[in-house]
Amino acid sequence: MGHVLRDMAAGREHEVPRPWQDAFDGLLAPVRLVMRTSSVDLPPPSITHLGYLSLLLAEAGPSQMSRTPRHIARSPAERVAIALQQSGTAFLTQDGRSTALEPGEAVFIDPRRPFALDQRESFRMLLVSLPRQTLGDPADYLFQLTGRAVTGRSGVAALLIPFLERLSHLADQVTPATGDLLAGNTVEFIALLADELLGRDQEPPGDTRARLVPRVRDYIDRHLGDADLTPERVAAAHYISVRYLHRLFEGEGTTVGRLILRRRVEECARELSRRGRVSPTVSTVARRWGFQSPAHFSRAFKGVFGVPPRQWRLAGDLAEGTSGPELSRGAQRTAVN
Repeated sequence: MGHVLRDMAAGREHEVPRPWQDAFDGLLAPVRLVMRTSSVDLPPPSITHLGYLSLLLAEAGPSQMSRTPRHIARSPAERVAIALQQSGTAFLTQDGRSTALEPGEAVFIDPRRPFALDQRESFRMLLVSLPRQTLGDPADYLFQLTGRAVTGRSGVAALLIPFLERLSHLADQVTPATGDLLAGNTVEFIALLADELLGRDQEPPGDTRARLVPRVRDYIDRHLGDADLTPERVAAAHYISVRYLHRLFEGEGTTVGRLILRRRVEECARELSRRGRVSPTVSTVARRWGFQSPAHFSRAFKGVFGVPPRQWRLAGDLAEGTSGPELSRGAQRTAVN
């Protein structure tokens, strides 16, 4: 049963269709929806998921979406959104600022604080929802972005807005693996827009790099066996964007992806070097350290140590008076580059 709300113009009561309420509550955060015209036979919003990114395409008559302090107290928000106005005129109020949204313009919405998005006429809107931690530290700068219309006439927005519109039409045609990659790239695109709007320099300060890089390395070491250990996951675990993570490692002589691969290969090599009454198979060792494809493991191993893993194990068997071949500094340098 939808929420019964009063038509402010005609004085009649209408139901907000349950699919509408559920869609906005699920993709953004619990909100109050008001339909100012009859919602009978109103088609539900179109929803598409790309990895951790969600896209909601809504079309209706005059209405309002708002989030009150009561909503926030009951249901803390973990996502943020960009609302892209495609037709009709809307007005957003948040953080003491109000802005009019014309077709082709967008706005950031942070549901951790009250807002109201008032659609004054029939409209079409694309809502792109993403985990707040993927944008880095939203507490510092999202407050400065809300309540500001973003036009698509120049800069990053001139590329991003058409991209998001096209993405909403094609998202349901891609594979889950492609969707995950698109989600990461789209969030990086959105983070780039945020940086441009605020004039932020993304070069990490020296103290930030000194503090975060060891934490990232430790996190990678503790999760090497997880097949889904990716730069995206590492960034999310540290509440920074993937692009910021890569900037952190620019002075480390490697990328995060290469570091993960190198550390996995090194641990495999150590395990294959150990002698014992019962030695695990090469494929068992590879899977234990996050490799799902034997062919990929063999290529990665040879790329680091110059020999396939089975030859490495054989060399350990033949080595006299040692526990197996050592990880040479030269091999480690090869793995970094």
